[in-house]
Amino acid sequence: MSQIFYSKDHEWVAVEADGLATIGITAHAQEALGDIVFVELPELGRNVAKGEACAVVESVKAASDVYAPLTGTVAEVNQAIVDAPAKVNEAAEGEGWFFKLRLQDPAGLTELLDRAGYDEFLSTLA
Repeated sequence: MSQIFYSKDHEWVAVEADGLATIGITAHAQEALGDIVFVELPELGRNVAKGEACAVVESVKAASDVYAPLTGTVAEVNQAIVDAPAKVNEAAEGEGWFFKLRLQDPAGLTELLDRAGYDEFLSTLA
């Protein structure tokens, strides 16, 4: 069972017991972007720092960077969303995940929000 965390940049993070973190954009971000038409993912083995732009998502409305919510090494990418970007529209917080990180410092999770904290943060955006 994974623990889910959220960033104020609208990424979600599912952390497994082995320290591997799956990262994607939140349903809120997907709804704001609209129909996703293109996704660019980071290279396998790339080291990313927390807050670094490491992926791109484009919709019919706009293009947006996806930021690394934690520091780590890209261990896996979701090629399925490159081939069929609409998967992000269908399941942004599930099968539409972007990449997986091998975390360098799991303590960084303490700076992320739980679901209630993220929902509260969303309520402040008007």
